[in-house]
Amino acid sequence: QVQLVESGGGLVQPGGSLRLSCAASGNIFSFYEMSWYRQAPGKQRELVAVMSSSGSTNYAASVKGRFTISRDRAKNTVYLQMNSLKPEDTAVYYCNLVGVTYNAWGQGTQVTVSS
Repeated sequence: QVQLVESGGGLVQPGGSLRLSCAASGNIFSFYEMSWYRQAPGKQRELVAVMSSSGSTNYAASVKGRFTISRDRAKNTVYLQMNSLKPEDTAVYYCNLVGVTYNAWGQGTQVTVSS
């Protein structure tokens, strides 16, 4: 069973930065892709960034150039570096890991961008 634990959320002023972490445990070999999603109050969950097993990445248009997804294989951890944060980035952020036999989600971490 794969478990994901996010951390790094918090309150930040507009223009600030945060780095989210997602630590994976369990049988995570042969995963297809890892992703970050977010869900703002009253809105649907949306894809923010995705990284394939080969390392290719893709981003939502709203975050391209500001957010970066990366991974540390040795630590089984995926990161989301968020720069130039805007109030509209406020949401609960979730990491997702899809493999051959699993589709795992973390519990979410709150990011609030406000002055």
